[in-house]
Amino acid sequence: MGTVPGRSTTWVRAQQRPRRALFLSSPIGLGHARRDIAIAQELRRLHPDLQIDWLAQHPVTRVLADAGEPVHPASASLANESAHIEDESADHDLHAFQAIRRMDEILVNNFMVFNDVVDETYYDLVIGDEAWDVDYFLHENPELKRFAFAWLTDFVGWLPMPAGGDAEAALTADYNAEMLEQRARYRRLRDRSIFVGNPDDVVDESFGPGLPRIREWTEANYDFAGYVTGFEPLDEAARADVRADLGIVPDELLCVVTVGGSGVGEALLRRVIDAIPLARQRQPRLRFLVVTGPRIDPDDLPRPEGAMVRGYVPELYRLLAACDVAVVQGGLTTCMELTAAQRPFVYVPLENHFEQNIHVRHRLGRYGSGCCIRYHETDATVLADAIVSEVGTKPRYRPVETDGAARAAALLAELI
Repeated sequence: MGTVPGRSTTWVRAQQRPRRALFLSSPIGLGHARRDIAIAQELRRLHPDLQIDWLAQHPVTRVLADAGEPVHPASASLANESAHIEDESADHDLHAFQAIRRMDEILVNNFMVFNDVVDETYYDLVIGDEAWDVDYFLHENPELKRFAFAWLTDFVGWLPMPAGGDAEAALTADYNAEMLEQRARYRRLRDRSIFVGNPDDVVDESFGPGLPRIREWTEANYDFAGYVTGFEPLDEAARADVRADLGIVPDELLCVVTVGGSGVGEALLRRVIDAIPLARQRQPRLRFLVVTGPRIDPDDLPRPEGAMVRGYVPELYRLLAACDVAVVQGGLTTCMELTAAQRPFVYVPLENHFEQNIHVRHRLGRYGSGCCIRYHETDATVLADAIVSEVGTKPRYRPVETDGAARAAALLAELI
C-alpha cells in the first residue's frame, strides 16, 4: 500500500495503529469506578476504535469485572490504598488529610508501576480520576510525560479540620501552595483538568493565607462536566420491580443502609443495626436492607428481626432509588445517587474527614438534600428518630443532570 500524498510513512502507520487509553480510577470508595465506567462508555461512542485499559485496585477491579472492562495485568502489582485507609480509621473516624500524608510509600510504588506500564505500551491518552500519585510525580518529573494527560476530580483544595489545630491549617495550606506552584510552572502537563460538577459545587474557601480562593482558581483552571451519575433514573415500574425482588410488599417501608466500598464504615453499620428495633417499634412497617460493600464481611454483623444483610451489591443505585429512606456515610457518590433519585436520606460523615465534612456537605447543601448527623452525637435513639422522621417524606431537591458522562467524554475525546 502506498503512502498518502504529502504524509510520511510514520504518519500513515500512526493512523493505522489502534488508539489506546489508560484509565486510572481511585480505589478509595466505589464512586470513582461507577462514574469512570460511564465516561469510558461515552468515550467509546465518540471513538469506536478506542481501546481502554484500566490500571486499578480492589474494590474498583470488582466493579470493572462486573462491567466487562479489561484490567491491565500490572494492576496486581499496585499497593492497596483502601487497605491503608482502613488501617488509618477507627470507630467512624478517618483523619483523611493525615492518612494521605502517610501514604507516600504506597504512592511511590504505584507511580513506578504506572511508569513501567506506559514504558511498555504507548497510550494516546492517560485519564487519572484522583490518581494523586501520577499527577504529583509527573509534575515533579515532567520529562516522563509522553501521552496526553487528563485529570478528573470532584473536589479541589485540602482543608483543615478543627481538631487539627494551627498545625494542620499550616500543613494543608502548604500542600495547596505546592499544588498551585506545580500547576503554574507546568501548565501544559495536564492537557485537561475536569471538575465533576459545576462551579457552585466548589467551596468558596481560601487555599490558605495569601493564596487564591478555591472556587475562583478552579473556575479559571478547570473545565466543568456537571455531575456524573452513570445511570438513568428509575421510573415507578422499575422501583416496584426492585422492591418485589427484595420481598418488600406494597404496604412496607424500605430503609437501605450502606457505607460505600472502602471498608471504613463498620462502626456506623453496627450503630444503625442497634437502632433497628427502636425504629421498627415506632414504625412497624419498616424493613431494613444493610449493605456492607466488598470489604466488610456481612457474616460479622448481627441480623435483628426485620433486617436483611448483604455484601457487595452491583448497581447499588437501583436499591437506593427503590427505598423509602436511607442511612449512609458521607461519601459524595452515594449521597448524590440518592439526591438524583429524590429519596430522603440521613448521612453521617466520617469524623475528621475534611472532604465529607466540608466539600460534600457544601455540595449537598446546594442541592438541598440529606439530613446530616454527626457520628459523635448519635446513638440508637437518635438514629431511630431520624429514620422515622425522614421515611416516606417527599423531597424536592435540585435536579441532578444526567448528561455529565457525555460532557466529560466530549472533553476527553478532543485529546485523542
